Amino acid sequence: MNSIAYLALGSNMGDRELNLLRAVAEIGKIRDVRITALSGFYDTEPVGPVPQEPFINAVLRCDISLSPHQLLDELQRIETGVFRRNRDIPQGPRTMDLDILFYDDLVISDDRLTIPHPRLHQRRFVLVPLCEIAPDLVHPLIRDSVKKILDSLPAGERVARV
Repeated sequence: MNSIAYLALGSNMGDRELNLLRAVAEIGKIRDVRITALSGFYDTEPVGPVPQEPFINAVLRCDISLSPHQLLDELQRIETGVFRRNRDIPQGPRTMDLDILFYDDLVISDDRLTIPHPRLHQRRFVLVPLCEIAPDLVHPLIRDSVKKILDSLPAGERVARV
């Protein structure tokens, strides 16, 4: 294992907590991935233009030997194969949403993948659980710690520990 990745997990359909637990287990089964930290679970209000139910969100850290694109392929396999994720409604309800937040300090932007996640610095529902496991992690583009980024957000978005 030679890299560290941070992944966001979210669900707002079905048994949300069980979905997150299943996703953690599925990620743990990926060859060349070892989960090293998992945040608590947070009940969060949905963000975006589509009316929908609240989410349960968490963040995990893993040691990894896969490339970022291989990791993306594995996460999408879990979303569609295990959770039958339907992508018909962009930013719509989903049984499971798995996002790569950071992969070491890499900056990647291509037609399939953007790392760091392009909106994580605006999302309390990502930053709160991320700060729980890695408050001093520095965003490679913003060059501030995730704790400092979280502290700079305006109040509003509900994020409550389950």
